[in-house]
Formats: sequence, C-alpha cells, structure tokens
Amino acid sequence: MNYIPLYRKYRPQKLEEVVGQEHIKKALKNAIELDKISHAYLFTGPRGTGKTSTARIFAKSLNCKQGPTISPCGVCENCIDITNSTPMDVIEIDAASNRKVEDAQNILEKVMYAPVNSRYKIYIIDEVHMLSTTAFNALLKTLEEPPKNVIFILATTEVHKVLDTIKSRCQRFDFKRITTDDIVKHLRFISDSEKINITDDALYTIAKNSAGGMRDSIALLDQLSVLDGEISTENINNLLGRLSFDTLNFLADKVVNSKPQEALHDLENIYNSGNEPVQILTNFMDYLKNLLIAKNCSKEIALEITQANDAQIKALTEQAQNLETHQIVFLIEKCSEYIKELKLTNNPRLWLEVGIIDLANLTENTKLVELQNRLARLEGSGVEPVKVAAYKTAPAPVTKPEIMKPIQSEPKKVEQPPQEEFSPMPKSKPVAGADVTALWGQLLENVQSAPTRALLKQWGAPVKISAEETVLTMKNEIFLNQVQSGSKKQSIIQAVDSLFGQADSNVVIRLPQAGDDAVRQVTTPIVQTKTAPEKPQEPEIEPEEIQQIKQEVKKPETVIHSDNVKMVMDLFDGKIIE
Repeated sequence: MNYIPLYRKYRPQKLEEVVGQEHIKKALKNAIELDKISHAYLFTGPRGTGKTSTARIFAKSLNCKQGPTISPCGVCENCIDITNSTPMDVIEIDAASNRKVEDAQNILEKVMYAPVNSRYKIYIIDEVHMLSTTAFNALLKTLEEPPKNVIFILATTEVHKVLDTIKSRCQRFDFKRITTDDIVKHLRFISDSEKINITDDALYTIAKNSAGGMRDSIALLDQLSVLDGEISTENINNLLGRLSFDTLNFLADKVVNSKPQEALHDLENIYNSGNEPVQILTNFMDYLKNLLIAKNCSKEIALEITQANDAQIKALTEQAQNLETHQIVFLIEKCSEYIKELKLTNNPRLWLEVGIIDLANLTENTKLVELQNRLARLEGSGVEPVKVAAYKTAPAPVTKPEIMKPIQSEPKKVEQPPQEEFSPMPKSKPVAGADVTALWGQLLENVQSAPTRALLKQWGAPVKISAEETVLTMKNEIFLNQVQSGSKKQSIIQAVDSLFGQADSNVVIRLPQAGDDAVRQVTTPIVQTKTAPEKPQEPEIEPEEIQQIKQEVKKPETVIHSDNVKMVMDLFDGKIIE
C-alpha cells in the first residue's frame, strides 16, 4: 500500500474529532438538530485550522443515509464517497485554479440539476478569495437564492478580499488559531498511535513553530518520524535551521554587555554551521522577545507564553536583570530593521556582521541616564538632570556652546514638552507680590527654546503677567510675526504654564500701545523705590529706527538662506553682508 501522510490519515471524520473550534462545532450541531440549514456558509481563518475538514464533515452529516445527523455513520455510500473525495453530489472546487468567470458560469449551469444519490448538492469552494470580481458577480444571485437542496460552503484564509456582497449572503464562521496545548495533546495522541519516540519539549517546539495550524504541526511530526532514537528539540532545530537556546543565550550575553568582538566570534561559529543570516537574526529577535517577556512578567506567565522550561526562564530572568525594558525593545526594533535589509541586499553576511556590531555597541548608549542628559543638552539648558536638583534663578551667560545649541535644537522642535520620565526638574512658583520685572525674569527662564528666549529678551517687554492673563509686547511688527508662529508662541504659553503651575494659560502678544505703562504700574503690587530695577526697560524705538530695522530684515529675504542662518540673525540682531 502507498504511504498515507499523517495529516491525511488523521484528518477528522466527525465534528467532535475537530481540535478546538468549540463555538463552531456547537453552532453546526444545533443547526442540524433544529433543521435550520442555511443555503450558504463562509468559513474563514488561518491555514490548518480545520475549515475544509469541517466543510466535509458538515456535508457528510447532511447527506448521510441516516441523516441529517451530528454523528454520520461513515459506512454508507455517501459517507464513504466523501471520505474518499469521490462524491457525485459534494463538489470541491479550488478557486485558485478556477477563478475565471467561465468557471463560475460552468458551476451555475450544473447547479440547476437535482442531487443524484444524496439529500443535498453541496459546493465546497476552497480559497474563494482567489475568484475574480466578475466570477464573484456571476455567483451573486445564485448565492442569494440558490435552487432547492443546493448548499454553498466557501472557505478562505483572506476574508478581507471577499466581496461584501458575497459575505452578506452567507453565514460566517471564524476559525481561530488552535492553542499550543491542544496541538501538543493531539500530537501526543498521534505519536503514541504511530509509536513515534519524541519528547514533550520537542512537541511544544513543533506546536510553537506551526503558528496555531494543526496541519503544519502534523506534517512536521511526520517529517521527524523517520529519525532514529528519541526525537528532541535539538533534532527539530537542526531540521528547521533554528538556533538552540544556549547558542542564542551566549550571543545575547555578548550583545547586552557591549562586547562586539566576542559577539562576532560567536556569530562566525553560528554562520559556519550552515545557518542563513536571515534565520540567525530572526531567531535572535525571537530570543529577545522571550527576554522581554521574562523581564516584565511573572515566572508562571513567562512559562506559558514562551513555552520555555524552568532552566531557560531562569537564564532569561538573570540576563534581563542588567537591562531596562526600553533597551530590549530597542534591540528588537534594530533586529527588525536589519532583517529587512538582509532580504534586499546581495551581501547578507556583510549586513549580518554590521548588524551584530551595531547592536552590541548601541546597547550601552540607550541607558536612561544618557538619554536624559542628551535631552537636556538638546533643549539648550546645559543642565545635567541627574546631577543637579534645580535650575539657576538667572539665565546663564551666553558662551560659544550656548550659541551652537540653538542651531542643533531648532530642527528637532524641542519646544514640545518631553515625556514624563525625561521632564526637567520643576521650577519654583512665583512669590506672591512679585512685581512684573521679577516675573518677567522668571518667565524668560522658563522658555525652553533658546531662539525664542533671545527674541523676547532683546525685543519683548512685559505689560501684565498674572495667572489670569499675560500680555507681552514686541517692539516692531517684524519680530511680532516671528513670535506669533506656532512653535514660538506655544513655547511662551508653556513657560507661563510652568510659572503659575497651570495649563493653557491666556497669553496675548501684540505691539506696544499708549496705555501700557499705566497697566504695568497697576499690576505691580510692590511700591517702587529709588533702587534701579533688576532689568531696566529699554527705551521705545523711534519710527525711523523701526523702518530701518524692517529694511535690514527684509533685505536678506531676497536671497534664500538656511533656517540656521536666519536664527543666528534673529538671535544676535545680525544682517547679511553682500
């Protein structure tokens, strides 16, 4: 006799033999018992989850000589024909090779004929999403009102490609991925029946590799059954080209401890063993996923999700102690990027080595303290948040590094508030009774954008600063338009929010008006003394000076300059010399 593959030999013949899919089995059983048989069904779900097998069992239940019944006899002529795939009244069609409109019309011509030996004429159309749009449209009317005793069962793995008009005419059943435990139980039953000597860990490895599909699991078990002796996880890894846990653990140890030279040495041994670059990085990314789970989940949950044993979970937990969660996520993201690169390049080994070196060197640069310090430098504050407890009360003198920082920070839109874990130290709230001049100094200190702070210092003046309303003036229309831009205005609003400990402060920025001095005196609660103010107000600019400023600012606009050049001009009141 010819050898029968295990996935065919152990194909379920009754609904109770279908692994998983309890919701579907119950619905179909009730439909048969209550005699509520629809004219069209749509079975959808991942491959190997029992769609076609369930369709055949359902057809057998309807056409059995003792039926309709939920337990077909399996010995009558109709049951035997369906089991042997030779029935006259149950027609299986592969839509991938019969997708033209002519094929659909051929079906419609035969639909009109009554069943020969059975109660129903049943059409099982597999991979129905492969039908062309014209073929779908040809079936529409027949699917909606088929002849008596005609049933359509459509099966597909990509239900989103099926026309909505088709789906609306069918009863839809969604097949779920089969759980790992259910697959392992069924594989153990087959192994014992076929006298295959295989360990439980190996069965779990098979189940995990099948991604919830029973057919793939049984096919892999069938492939392993020819090996001598006890079949272990190592046999499966060698067959599939997968790396063992210990190999990945040693490689990960070199990467997370930033040892690129030793990581390259391990990589050389792995590559020379015959493993492909894409497979190496894919296995390594899967290992990092398990490392992330061990870092963030309890031992019981990690055992269930990763399907690793106790010793492996212990090794993962110990290795994850020296890492932070965002570091592991970063490594996974980098692996994903290099896998994409490997699939496109003509020199995969080169990119594999570059990827491992990159991972091993970048790990130490993702430490939280380093990220905080980098963010502080980008904001132009010059403050190391880990080492200091508060900001200075007066702005630092402008030095060469301070001049360069705005140029680096402007394109990165550092005006936006940072994430909570990177936020700078909170500033002290304004003292009750402080005058406008003191509040103005604190407000300038709170402005995170260096260019915006420089514009306000040189061209701005406060009129009123309070929790209810803040009014600022710019001395000419040119710089008023610049400050009114989205990012600069938002930076000022955030500075006022920080000053008063509130959100969405009311900030008005305008040109100077005649009554500004009177408003400024009214809102100043402290009696003025002869002592010079902390920051004297600059005299108003004459109209002739304003016109000259406009001409100087407009003059370089005839030539296109970079954003950095414009920012330096605004910061230091400069102009372009032709």
